[in-house]
Amino acid sequence: MAAPAEVVQSAFSQLLGCRLLRLEGGVAEVALALAPELRNRGGKLHGGALFSLVDIAMGLACSSSHGFDQQSATIECKINYIRAVDSGEVQCIARVIHPGRRTLVVEAEVMQGDKLVAKAQGTFATL
Repeated sequence: MAAPAEVVQSAFSQLLGCRLLRLEGGVAEVALALAPELRNRGGKLHGGALFSLVDIAMGLACSSSHGFDQQSATIECKINYIRAVDSGEVQCIARVIHPGRRTLVVEAEVMQGDKLVAKAQGTFATL
């Protein structure tokens, strides 16, 4: 489902440096490069930046499922951090696994190459 760039990208996703790779029928793939301002005190990609990437990709997956004319909002999200990222880029693939009328359930994986970085599941309310 095609949508204008201004509808797809939020100011926040632009601030983080997110890059949309794919958006179609309940699936969104978004990339994030490790910029210096996204590092934690240990020099790794901050968990909050990873969580934001997941939330952005999940929200886009919801929009591509129910249409960009309808809003959705995160009502819960659980994430497991598997490995730290100290350089390069990560990609998040989010898929709607239950497109209900009132809520959508979405799962996401963050990968760096063939390595799993994080796994998440969230519930979004349709507004």
